[in-house]
Amino acid sequence: MQESAFTQQLEASLSQVRIQIAQTRKALKEAQIDHRPAPPQPTTCCGRGCNGCVWEGWYAAVNYWQEQADQLIANHKP
Repeated sequence: MQESAFTQQLEASLSQVRIQIAQTRKALKEAQIDHRPAPPQPTTCCGRGCNGCVWEGWYAAVNYWQEQADQLIANHKP
């Protein structure tokens, strides 16, 4: 079964976000900063690129998590 363009685009973005999350977790750990876990990936996507896809919400949640983590790191005083 061939992947749709939506699925291919999603996988490319997902790869980048996973790397970003891993780098942020590492920075938080090195600074010994406690922060809630990144949002879990959705498991209910149908892969059709729906308006309001669960992935859109997840990316928004990850962005918010990232902003909070960046703020914690920036305000951290060793």
